[in-house]
Amino acid sequence: MFQNFDAPADGAQSLHSERISQLRDLLVARKIDAYLVPRADAHQGEYVAPCDERLNWLTGFSGSAGQALIGRSEAALFVDGRYTLQAANQVPGSLFEIVESPTTSLDTWVKANLKRGSVIAFDPMLVTLQQFEKSSRALAELEIMFKPIAGNLIDKLWGEARPTPPTNPIVVQPLKYAGLSAAKKVAKLQADLDASGDDAVILTQPDSICWLLNIRGSDVAHNPVVLAFALVPKVGPVEVFTSPEKMTPAVSRHLDGLAVLREPAAFEARLKELNQRGTTVSVDPGKTPFWVTRRLSKANTPHRTDPCLLPKAIKTPAEIDGCRAAHLRDGAAMARFLAWLDRAIEAGEPVDEIGAAQKIEALRAETGQLKDISFDTISGSGPNGAIVHYRVTETSNRRLRKGELFLLDSGGQYPDGTTDITRTIAIGQPTKTMVRHATLVLKGHIEIARVRFPVGTRGIDLDPLARNALWQFGLDYGHGTGHGVGSYLSVHEGPQSISRRGLQEIKPGMIISNEPGYYKTGAYGIRIENLVLVQDPETPSTGDRPMMSFETLTLAPIDTRLIDPTLLTDFERDWLNAYHARVAREIGPEVDPTTRRWLKAACQKI
Repeated sequence: MFQNFDAPADGAQSLHSERISQLRDLLVARKIDAYLVPRADAHQGEYVAPCDERLNWLTGFSGSAGQALIGRSEAALFVDGRYTLQAANQVPGSLFEIVESPTTSLDTWVKANLKRGSVIAFDPMLVTLQQFEKSSRALAELEIMFKPIAGNLIDKLWGEARPTPPTNPIVVQPLKYAGLSAAKKVAKLQADLDASGDDAVILTQPDSICWLLNIRGSDVAHNPVVLAFALVPKVGPVEVFTSPEKMTPAVSRHLDGLAVLREPAAFEARLKELNQRGTTVSVDPGKTPFWVTRRLSKANTPHRTDPCLLPKAIKTPAEIDGCRAAHLRDGAAMARFLAWLDRAIEAGEPVDEIGAAQKIEALRAETGQLKDISFDTISGSGPNGAIVHYRVTETSNRRLRKGELFLLDSGGQYPDGTTDITRTIAIGQPTKTMVRHATLVLKGHIEIARVRFPVGTRGIDLDPLARNALWQFGLDYGHGTGHGVGSYLSVHEGPQSISRRGLQEIKPGMIISNEPGYYKTGAYGIRIENLVLVQDPETPSTGDRPMMSFETLTLAPIDTRLIDPTLLTDFERDWLNAYHARVAREIGPEVDPTTRRWLKAACQKI
């Protein structure tokens, strides 16, 4: 299994209480009033290595986004709307105030809870330049100092029990999957540097470095990346700062003449050398640790967006072909799972959340191509489905019960593509309210799937289309409608998104999720997610302006037991019937006869 279902150990609350007490002792000794503990690592990754799970170690919160501020007598955990229920379940309320961000920002909370003249300390490797500048400005009004300090206080408390940094081997991503050689990617980036007048750029995002050099790794769970920093000069080889233990002969041959590996400890000296020479080195302020920028002069450090983000997001023809192949393979595994689940429920066999997660992973593994799952499977029955990023444990595990809904959000990492799919399944007979809510979610999903939009459209422009049907009934959901997806890279990839913060223009070749939802706290969650590929603009025969559209990549039935056809328009009904006909046509030949019969019934017209 690529995931475990371990529950917090007995006595976890007292353990976290003891750790916070020890941290407060350090605050007093260091004359600090509060200490910031981000979820992110030095690379601002959503997924982090075990040695960087500081927030979890201190608080018990295992979500992929958040930060805690621990004062001498008060403490708060800041999470967004996806994690408020999870945080309340995992983190002792007696120790932490759970604060939903961005409704209440860290700066706002600090102003209300800390005294004028207080000192908030942080590890400068874990806070970006952008965050430092924003918080420093905001807190200066109350003469509160946002102060970087050497040495991470959590690491000091964690001591020898802290896991060692990963040294897993690097692997080469074959050209047949990448579609563009690393040499050409680097040459293009260096030409852009020359045109901008920059001497070099620092890359801090592991997926950007892996994309640029056509390499992959396994330093963090579920994302095939190498934890590293990189310096790309406008002339000469790329310098990659990561453990030499990760190098293999195959990778040495692949990178020969293109990149050199250096010890992580050499990074600081290299930055100081660049600074002394007056080298112009650009950084992405939203991604680069403050620690890095402190070692470079402001005058020679222009702020620019990570130059790999956009070209990485626009997939090559080879990456698109690979993604389609991965989704066909994944769709067959999903069909086999859904057929198995229906048979098991009908036969009265006990199925629980862990068993369902294990089954879908096993079916993906049977393809012989699965490298990892793309994230911890969200397997939520009944009220657990209402926890947006629910992670089942041996303690929370529930049996799938008739009369409830089951939400399964899962995905696979294949060498030719990354998948991410959510289906909500009726276990037994759903209520009329469940059906109405699920149909409203489906209407939003279809609206995104069939939309046409002009060049220049941003994700923020499309997001309301997915919510409109829910809005008419006074309903909504607290997460974005869609995120970018990598090509055997991060399942959550920027800069593209369909969300209230989606300011990036949607461009052909991008892959984005389409996943509206609805969550009734304490009862059920509903989400329907497919991945879509942005198509080249075409001018409709009825118009005079080129329009882009989406090709749906994900192929799996949507549970028609949760659909009220009377709430669908003719266009929506036609889309669903055409989608199901395509699923049956393309997935049918890939599955066994028993699954094929089930698939034919599941894809019947409504």
